Amino acid sequence: MEMTMRWYGSKYDTVTLQQIRQIPGVTGVITTLYGKAAGELWEEDEIRELVNEVEASGLHISGIESVNVHDAIKTGAPEREVYINNYIKTLENLARNNIRLVCYNFMPVFDWTRTELARKRPDGSTVLAYTQEAVDKLDPEKMFESIAGDTNGTVMPGWEPERMERVKELFAMYRDVDNEKLFENLKYFLERIMPTCDKYDINMAIHPDDPAWSVFGLPRIITCKENILRMMHMVDNPHNGVTFCSGSYGTNLKNDLPDMIRSLKGRIHFAHVRNLKFNSPTDFEEAAHLSSDGSFDMYEIMKALYDIGFDGPIRPDHGRMIWGETAMPGYGLYDRALGAAYLNGLWEAIGKGSRL
Repeated sequence: MEMTMRWYGSKYDTVTLQQIRQIPGVTGVITTLYGKAAGELWEEDEIRELVNEVEASGLHISGIESVNVHDAIKTGAPEREVYINNYIKTLENLARNNIRLVCYNFMPVFDWTRTELARKRPDGSTVLAYTQEAVDKLDPEKMFESIAGDTNGTVMPGWEPERMERVKELFAMYRDVDNEKLFENLKYFLERIMPTCDKYDINMAIHPDDPAWSVFGLPRIITCKENILRMMHMVDNPHNGVTFCSGSYGTNLKNDLPDMIRSLKGRIHFAHVRNLKFNSPTDFEEAAHLSSDGSFDMYEIMKALYDIGFDGPIRPDHGRMIWGETAMPGYGLYDRALGAAYLNGLWEAIGKGSRL
């Protein structure tokens, strides 16, 4: 595997490439053209500029997270062909710059949902958190307002203000889309892009829904072993793969994370490994990556990845805000750097132990 960090670009991220370069064992970044709207074509010169900036720091681009999928594709609207064609051209331009991993999601309206961005933990750190009780009391049109004060002046991925201004319109677009229709539209999208992925050896890695259940009555399909295997079989192509995010799948305590990993051998192209602490099955908060700080056995998660021969990029995710840092919630430097070091240590120990 290769240890990486997510980086949003010098115009948006409080963490610099120079700082990432100093984290032991981190050799690549997972990045994006953050200012691009879903469905917009990524021009080759824009991609090349990003590649040059990253490589000048001594790192390289290990993958893109995300090339966002336009809502017309997710809903199956007539204009989806325009946006699918843009997506295909973007994939071609990425491949011409030797970028062959794309993480994306197929979540309606909200890319991820949290009810708090700065829940204070007993040690004084602050974390992202979710309670279903809070969601049940919220008007979805006011979801962003409920967390906007804790963004630390940053633009949160999937919660861009211009997108949140269209929440009512977006809900209307998905009115007639249920889980089956969303699966159909995902299948159509994948079948259209797979010839390009085959030609350029591009791995598509779908990110699971977060949390792994319906929010505000919206359909959610990338939630469990049964559904992800259905997706693998419906477009049975090795380039059709997953981003295995332990935190997203792990929001549902019924999901056996190591078992899921082993069931997806050869189709996990990218991994997010993070820990959650549960106060109840529908009240959870981000924890430090250390197993004992949360509810997951991080050793068993990493061992499952090792056992299936996972050799793609991996990154820590959703760090705590610690040591007085002010940054995009979940994406500060310090705790994610600790997470990267911890995950690297687990991987080294598992590797050495397997040879005894």
